[in-house]
Amino acid sequence: MAGITRPRSARRPLATAQEVAEYCGVPLATVYQWSSRGNGPKFIKVGRHLRARWADVDAWLDTQTIAA
Repeated sequence: MAGITRPRSARRPLATAQEVAEYCGVPLATVYQWSSRGNGPKFIKVGRHLRARWADVDAWLDTQTIAA
C-alpha cells in the first residue's frame, strides 16, 4: 500500500462555492473573486464546477485570524 486511505463513509463531501460563501458570510461573487485571484481557500475545478475541501476552507480561515 502506497498510503493510508480512509473509508468512503469517513470522507466529507466537497464544499460548493455557494456553501463556502454561506459559511464565510460573504456574497457568492466574493468566493469567485477569491478563486480567480488566488487569495482565498484552495479551490478545485471538478469539470466546470468550483469545489473546496472543508479542511482547506478552515485552514485558510485560520490564516485570516487577526490578533485583537
